[in-house]
Amino acid sequence: MNDPDDWRAALEKQRDQKDSYLRGHPHSPLRADERETFDGLNYYDIDLDYRYVLEMDAGDDPERIKIETTTDGSQEYFTVGQFSFELGGAERSLVAYRPPDDERRLWLPFRDATSGESTYGAGRYLDLNTEQDREDGRWVVDFNEAYSPFCAYSDAYECPLVPPTNWLEVPVEAGEKYPY
Repeated sequence: MNDPDDWRAALEKQRDQKDSYLRGHPHSPLRADERETFDGLNYYDIDLDYRYVLEMDAGDDPERIKIETTTDGSQEYFTVGQFSFELGGAERSLVAYRPPDDERRLWLPFRDATSGESTYGAGRYLDLNTEQDREDGRWVVDFNEAYSPFCAYSDAYECPLVPPTNWLEVPVEAGEKYPY
């Protein structure tokens, strides 16, 4: 990150784009009547303290696992590593997953002490792109980009549930709030 103002502006633009998508795109998870009155998602204030540049402790051989979904199904992912960071005065960690059909994307689902209070109860997600979310060879894990999956807005979507290994006991007051 070269300039905090550029970083903040990029996050604000990303949030505006998501609001526009939810408001007007034909594939928005919001019902047509909800789109008419939708004036944007609620977010925590952007906070640089929730942005980390981390090494990933990669496993030797990715393990293929099944993760349960909101519709009593399951989806397959590979466990590819773990990120460790300090949050709430203690060392925390999140397991990183990769979908079998996309080697460029890492998925970091998490639940925290805000889940079911000020954020979606089933948890939130972070997506990392192997080509974009890197800084000096390390990964950018920015909780300001945490988002609720589409199943938070519509039962028509099947979303993977956050594995217990990625439940944090502390609040992550960054990213999307819920309900919108």
